[in-house]
Amino acid sequence: MTLATTKPTRPADGDNAAPIRVGDLLLDQGVITREQINQALSYQRDRGKRKLLGEILVEMNFVTREQVVQAVAKAYDLPFARITPKVADPVVIELLPREFVDQQGVLPLFLVEGKLTVAVHEPANVFLLEELERLSGHSVQLVVATLNDIRQTLQTYLSDANVFVIDDIVDDLHADDLAIVENPLASLTDLESAASDSPVIKLVNYTIHTAVREGASDIHIEPGNQSLRIRFRIDGKLFEKLQPPVQLAPAIVSRIKIMSGLDISERRQPQDGGITVMIQGRPIDLRVSTMPGKFGEKVVMRVTDNRSGMATLEQLGFPPTLLERFRGLIRQPNGVVLVTGPTGSGKSTTLYAALNEINNESVNICTVEDPVENNVTGVNQFQVNDKAKFTFASALRSLLRQDPDILMVGEVRDPETALIASQAALTGHLVLSTLHTNDAMSAITRLINIGVEPFLVAASVKGILAQRLIRRICSNCKTTVPPTSDNPRISQLLEHASPPFETLYRGTGCVKCHNTGYAGRVGIYELFTPNDAVLESITRGDTVQEMKRLLEPGDYTTLLEDGIAKIRAGLTTAEEVITATAVN
Repeated sequence: MTLATTKPTRPADGDNAAPIRVGDLLLDQGVITREQINQALSYQRDRGKRKLLGEILVEMNFVTREQVVQAVAKAYDLPFARITPKVADPVVIELLPREFVDQQGVLPLFLVEGKLTVAVHEPANVFLLEELERLSGHSVQLVVATLNDIRQTLQTYLSDANVFVIDDIVDDLHADDLAIVENPLASLTDLESAASDSPVIKLVNYTIHTAVREGASDIHIEPGNQSLRIRFRIDGKLFEKLQPPVQLAPAIVSRIKIMSGLDISERRQPQDGGITVMIQGRPIDLRVSTMPGKFGEKVVMRVTDNRSGMATLEQLGFPPTLLERFRGLIRQPNGVVLVTGPTGSGKSTTLYAALNEINNESVNICTVEDPVENNVTGVNQFQVNDKAKFTFASALRSLLRQDPDILMVGEVRDPETALIASQAALTGHLVLSTLHTNDAMSAITRLINIGVEPFLVAASVKGILAQRLIRRICSNCKTTVPPTSDNPRISQLLEHASPPFETLYRGTGCVKCHNTGYAGRVGIYELFTPNDAVLESITRGDTVQEMKRLLEPGDYTTLLEDGIAKIRAGLTTAEEVITATAVN
């Protein structure tokens, strides 16, 4: 609301009523003191501030915006309400024109027995009540709320992504809405035209918007025999969110295919595509994959939301000593540096953070990716295209003629790519890439099994980072618990920890964390840098166990050790670490 010095008269007081002063209201209600008002007036006068007194009182931390609004509500004999998206009814919001609701900062809440309750932030506007009743066609009861609460709730329901109530979408669905996918010979233009007014579009938009709002990394659309379920992967775990009628499955898949430029008539082969959508004024990239199944096509959409920008190495959860060693590796003039781990362990995020750190005008950085997940300013990025025979190997071979200093290869997945990467490292290039192995040292064996000669591995590999992502304890419901457990694996971990655990932490579950006790994720890492003895062992073709015996302190830190450190720091739980490190 506008925190004015004076307000228009109360509607009930008539034309001769005295104006309401916000400062006097707060003073009369004991919220602030006369001295604080004088300080605010002096601040306003000395600095030539054009802000109203209420704004300055908030700026000086004498009051909160909520206290000001509560005081004004009391002066107008109106109830004050704390508004959240759960309070509002999306159907009732539609009773007023969207443009009017957004411009005026009002929020229709609910309609009971013909009376519409509306939250406002300016109760002094004597004309607003009449306008609300005229536009809605109902008698109106006002409640007062902060403008921030009203706008946040409106943003939830009136965003660019078109959020709708699922029940309304299903009620609006007609048989014709499903017919668009039944004729595989129909042209794409006809299908797009037919789908433009379909409630299925609203359902797909609702699903994408909700996934982005809740921080999901993947959307799974899974048709079954008698059911259709939509699940979100949040912090690495899948949660069921929607169960639309199974009859909608073909239409939903068809709509997603149209959005991502896939062939809607092809239902027997897997397809891959991409979508970029705008939500709340920012682009969201969706990587789409379809797979034919027994009961219809399954769709998975990988969500890439760059709202917070590219992560830095400090934000990824590296232990300080390990971070210093990893930075030393990526600043070397040549060699191969690998990041390993399963799918979804954050390997690409780490490589992007590394590139962002070493990127400057004096070096030529080139990447070959499948696909390009983030755009990095100043870096030359190229996307693999298997249909055009532009593979990792062919792209890497061509890039070596582009005068690169640093090369980033999305993944080493075949002998030719591995060999070219190793040779590039020996000819004065720094090569960053990923590999799928369970731990850091296993990457040596993996490269040799792919077909790289042991002596070439020893000569080119400078370091290998293995990582996992584990869930963080929710800060909103975090609490301490005794260092005991009925789980034998956790008990074993606690008993052998040195020094012993004095306390553990756990999330009790709340709305913020979807009652899981976890919110967000953090990495655990192990870094392997081979010493001279290990390099000789690699050349001989020794096993991983034989190489480990040659390591010295500081050459190798394990995932479990980093996980235990994060348990002690209260970042995660023993269950998460045991699951991620496969401790038996």
